[in-house]
Amino acid sequence: MEHAEEDPTEPDLTLADDPDAAYRRGALDLLGILAYGALAAFDRLAEDARLAPTLADKASLASMAAHQVTHFERVGARLAEFDVDVMTAMKPFHEPFNTFHDHTRPKDWLEGLVKAYVGDGIGADFYREVAAFVDADTRALVHEVLADEGHADFVVEHVRAAIKAQPRVAGRLALWGRRLVGEALSQAQRVAADREALTSLLTGTVDRPGLDLAAVSRMFSRLIENHTRRMAALGLQA
Repeated sequence: MEHAEEDPTEPDLTLADDPDAAYRRGALDLLGILAYGALAAFDRLAEDARLAPTLADKASLASMAAHQVTHFERVGARLAEFDVDVMTAMKPFHEPFNTFHDHTRPKDWLEGLVKAYVGDGIGADFYREVAAFVDADTRALVHEVLADEGHADFVVEHVRAAIKAQPRVAGRLALWGRRLVGEALSQAQRVAADREALTSLLTGTVDRPGLDLAAVSRMFSRLIENHTRRMAALGLQA
């Protein structure tokens, strides 16, 4: 009997007609995207620190970047418990993450702050949606890694202060926020389409083939609602 050639970049799991294997693949995808997200957040926060206008701001962002390294290590350790290498688990998510960041390069300090708050916020919401359906230990790790460590307050304070000092920047930042959410949702839809096990886990269809498009639509509606609340917190129109 012939077997399909396995992709060496993927964890060695058989998904066909096996809900347990499909669940496992979905959970590993969640951890893989979370690990790569932590690396991407570290890189972006380090870049933001270089653009920071004051030494105190640089120190705050450097500290937040350091937390992302810890998050990456924690997720890597969890993947090791499943006998999966973190580099292997992250590989499917290189392209969507890199595409998002290539399309949304901030022009200045304020755009970088808004990108961190809005872009990371959408990603975190997506991961929490998926985490509702994984085992308790993995779910606790996801929420631990996604816990706000003061970054949201930092961004809101600085963006609102900038708008108060120069009200005209609000329009530019609002347009930037809309662009960010469009790009983020586009890449999230791509991941949802490409990683069927992850989306099946999210929509509760692990034991059934295909995607529940209605459930996916409801999930994206929740992401947009949360984005609108974040924009309002910044003093911007979504």
